[in-house]
Amino acid sequence: MNDTVATTKRAVFRIVINGTIEQVWHELTKQGEPQAAVFNAWLHAQTLAVGKKMQMRTGDGKNVLVVGTITAFEPPTRFAHTFRFTQYDDPECEVSYTLKPVQGGVECTLVVDNLPVGTKTEKEMQGGGTMIMNCLKAMVENGRPSLGIRVLYAMMGKMSFVLPKKTRSEHWPL
Repeated sequence: MNDTVATTKRAVFRIVINGTIEQVWHELTKQGEPQAAVFNAWLHAQTLAVGKKMQMRTGDGKNVLVVGTITAFEPPTRFAHTFRFTQYDDPECEVSYTLKPVQGGVECTLVVDNLPVGTKTEKEMQGGGTMIMNCLKAMVENGRPSLGIRVLYAMMGKMSFVLPKKTRSEHWPL
C-alpha cells in the first residue's frame, strides 16, 4: 500500500495551429504589446534568455500578474519559465511551450509542471490552459481572439483596480 499523496501534478494542453512556427513563436514571446493569448498581459523581461527574470503585467503596467525566471529559450521551438501568480502565496510551477511543425501547421504543447495540487494556481491553470491555446490559435489564424474573449479582456482592463495591492508593480521590481 502506498500512502504517498501527490502534492504536485502535470497539466498538458495541445493544439494544432494553421500558421508558421515563426508566427506562433512571435505570439508567445513578443514584448511591448499585449499577448492576447495570455489574458492580454504584457511580457516584460530583462532579456529573453535562460536565468533572466520575467513578468506578465497589466497593460497599464501598474500591476504584475505573474513572476518567473526563464528556464529554456530555444527559438523558435521551446520557451519555458517558472510561474507564480503574484496575488497568491502558492508555490511556483513551471510553464513550457514546445512548437513542432506538423501537417496542417504547428503543434503547440503547453505543459505546466509541478502544479501545486489543491491551490488557486491549479484551478486557474487548469481552466486557463485551454483558453490560452484557443486564443493563441485564433491570434495566429485570424489576427484576433474571439469576440467573447475580446469582451472579457475589455472588462478585465476596466476592473484592474480590484487587483490586490500586493500585485502592484512597485512590489515586484524586475
